[in-house]
Amino acid sequence: MLTVKEEGKNNQELWVMSWEPKIIFEDESLCVINKPAGMVANNSQTSIEETVQDWFEKNYKIQNPRYKDTEFGQKGGVVHRLDKETSGVMILAKTEAAYGQLKIQFLERKTVKKYLALVHGVINPEKGIISLPVVRNPKAWGKFTVGSDLSRTAITEWNLLKKFPELAFLEVQPLTGRTHQIRVHMKYLGYPIVSDPLYAGRKQYQSDLKWCPRLFLHANTITLAHPVTGAVMTWTGELPDDLQQVLAKLVN
Repeated sequence: MLTVKEEGKNNQELWVMSWEPKIIFEDESLCVINKPAGMVANNSQTSIEETVQDWFEKNYKIQNPRYKDTEFGQKGGVVHRLDKETSGVMILAKTEAAYGQLKIQFLERKTVKKYLALVHGVINPEKGIISLPVVRNPKAWGKFTVGSDLSRTAITEWNLLKKFPELAFLEVQPLTGRTHQIRVHMKYLGYPIVSDPLYAGRKQYQSDLKWCPRLFLHANTITLAHPVTGAVMTWTGELPDDLQQVLAKLVN
């Protein structure tokens, strides 16, 4: 974390927290990071703050004129995304060849991604799987919902790790990669994720913020084949301090 001093109104000093990704692993082909919550993955017309793509291009000189018209160049090496509010493991490609190989693994669902989530409710059953389409919500811009379009079917598994009064700490594995998939599925099942600004409901979200500062969803591990060696590798992104503190308070 970097702390930057800025000058605000009436020459008052403002302290702005600026988070940077933590590097978990890197070699000539890829870089594995632990993305902080609040950081957008890819550049867009609406992104104002530094994105993962900005950070990667700046630090690894990914932007090159010869890649300008390629998907690798346009995505800046970002192979897959995490929601802005979600922290955790992300894979970034340093070369066009690595990008192409990694993308195939994601498209063919050969990667294994596991998340940690704290949800409301008493989980029953403690292990399970949900398979329902996740589509854009026509009544709410930027939100998704369970729908009927089978071409958008999403599959999510969950496993209870620890039970608390009216709360559950879960390991969640999305077998597909739909936007907001875990958040939508957990909400549909009646177990909204703690401090979810989109799906917990306004009153619940405001109540959650009093003890959990942000969405309790973290991409904990990812397993895939190295794009060059083919070796199956697993990387883990440590649960951030803010979420660890939330769990500690529940235990105590």
